[in-house]
Amino acid sequence: MPKIIEAVPNFSEGRRKDVIEEIVSAVRQVEGGGRVLDLSSDADHNRSVLTVAGDGEQVRRSILALFHAALPKIDLRRHQGEHPRLGAVDVVPFVPVSGATMSECVELARSVGEEVGKLFSLPVYLYEEAATAEHRRNLAEIRKGEFEALREKMGDPRWLPDFGPQAPHPSAGATVVGAREFLIAFNVNLGTPRVEIAEKIARAIRHSSGGLRYCKAMGVALSGRGLAQVSINMTHFRKTPLHRVVEMVRIEAARYGVPVVGSEIVGLVPGDALLAAADFYLQLEGFDPSQVLENRLAQTGE
Repeated sequence: MPKIIEAVPNFSEGRRKDVIEEIVSAVRQVEGGGRVLDLSSDADHNRSVLTVAGDGEQVRRSILALFHAALPKIDLRRHQGEHPRLGAVDVVPFVPVSGATMSECVELARSVGEEVGKLFSLPVYLYEEAATAEHRRNLAEIRKGEFEALREKMGDPRWLPDFGPQAPHPSAGATVVGAREFLIAFNVNLGTPRVEIAEKIARAIRHSSGGLRYCKAMGVALSGRGLAQVSINMTHFRKTPLHRVVEMVRIEAARYGVPVVGSEIVGLVPGDALLAAADFYLQLEGFDPSQVLENRLAQTGE
């Protein structure tokens, strides 16, 4: 089985299409790099999510190329968007896909983090499985205060970076590198511009405030569309499936007389997550994923 590791870097630019294309082109063109599988950009969030896959060395080269291309073009002193961010290249998770272990991804995250700190004079924090302390595991805790409060935060010994200088980069802030299981970035759009309703729903569904396990959520204003959004990260789709989150959002939204008008996947999603949602909404009896034509063909090698 070939060794495949997925890297899903998030960088803080979702509006300037020419800049996004320059950055992604640099990643595509790197010699011996990984394969670019997907790009998702959002103007309201002012953020792009790139998906790259390959073996450890291939994704390492791709990520370093991303930093080389992105840091000169993104200045957080002039950056505004709905999504929280700590750095120009905000977060770089490594995910084991096949033939690779989580411990290998942890080792890769720490190696890449150290290299980024040295090459770019950039503070680097390690998170999730690669974290060096329990209070640093949660990305939201590391990013709390965002770029604007980073200098003050780094004055606390508990929040000194794992690698790189002990002060923020003037324009690029800091970056967070880690290893984790597959995460689904999933957004539910509401038929209202009132972001306070999305924030109340997010509070009701996220685990940290008493909601669903393996669910992180926040309310976001999609000013360009006149909608509010519940922006969700699902960290274990098999234990907390997509349809359960959608139905809870729908129930909470109904309390305020607001409809769900759509949803979206950011980046890539495992087929099993969508099949589970189809099974639920179609009320299939005795359904087995092998009944899907493409799955059966893959099983038989045709």
